[in-house]
Amino acid sequence: MYPILRSILFLFSAEKAHYLAMDLLNFGMKLPIFNSILKKSFASKSTKKTEFLGMQFPNRIGLAAGFDKNAKWLHLLKTLGFGHVEVGTVTPLAQPGNPAPRLFRLKRDKALINRMGFNNEGLDAMVKRLKSRPDGLIVGGNIGKNKVTPNENAIADYVKCYLALNEYVDYIVVNVSSPNTPGLRELQDKTFLKELFETLNALRASQKLQKPILLKIAPDLAFSALDEIIETVNETGIDGIIATNTTISREQLRTPKEIINEIGAGGLSGKPVFAKSNEILTYLRQHLGPNYPIIGVGGVMNAEDMVTKLSAGADLVQIYTGFIYSGPWMVKKWASQ
Repeated sequence: MYPILRSILFLFSAEKAHYLAMDLLNFGMKLPIFNSILKKSFASKSTKKTEFLGMQFPNRIGLAAGFDKNAKWLHLLKTLGFGHVEVGTVTPLAQPGNPAPRLFRLKRDKALINRMGFNNEGLDAMVKRLKSRPDGLIVGGNIGKNKVTPNENAIADYVKCYLALNEYVDYIVVNVSSPNTPGLRELQDKTFLKELFETLNALRASQKLQKPILLKIAPDLAFSALDEIIETVNETGIDGIIATNTTISREQLRTPKEIINEIGAGGLSGKPVFAKSNEILTYLRQHLGPNYPIIGVGGVMNAEDMVTKLSAGADLVQIYTGFIYSGPWMVKKWASQ
């Protein structure tokens, strides 16, 4: 059934199809009959819970940041069966992101290229929605800096996001690895990360509710850069890592080069990033030990990919592009893994 629905959605631009599908499903949730059908259709019999970051996750499958940027669809995503959802990336002030078109399908590669640019409605809008988040769904808040904020002032933006979200999410993720905000990946530097996490840790110590703070990294880091991140983890006590974000690489794609060149800049996600993401994940697991919290994301398109990601060292797995190509029933099918 989903291949038919997907072929219809693929008649629209990637970004328009995304909002059209989710908004229609979300509207349907408000209709009692359709709501009942959805719940029956996506109900999972799996009771395989996972403890992670001191919390009980309903299953190991989460939705990666970037899909629900503004926390608009949390009730729907819970119904679809996700064990956790990471909202954002959110910035202190609302911003439009990069000009459209900015999201592109590479059908031959089961991939996407996006250069969204942290388009979001800002902290105030997100917090308002999070106040009515559904019970039983673990929610993470992915935070970033505004495009107009220079890197030397970036810590102030992360602090604002942390303080606003701390009460309303279960964990917080520092995003310094998107390729679509100019200069952002420069913040993966050890000096900056150490100052940032020392600042956030000191703030957390003063809060009544002390939530885990994780770091999301890029798949394009050399092992020497990973070693610096590992040192920062050990020095500052970063609670966990999400590996990985999208890649700027365009290697070994089946899509013709002229199409890739026409699309231009952006982060590549989906099947082509799977191997590189797993390489990063394996390296982190080997050097951080068996008990360090790691969420694996990148290129998970089916249940076998999920098992591979878990075997490479992930405690939990997140999906994004796989949801688009494999369909919303994937969580129900994979939840027992």
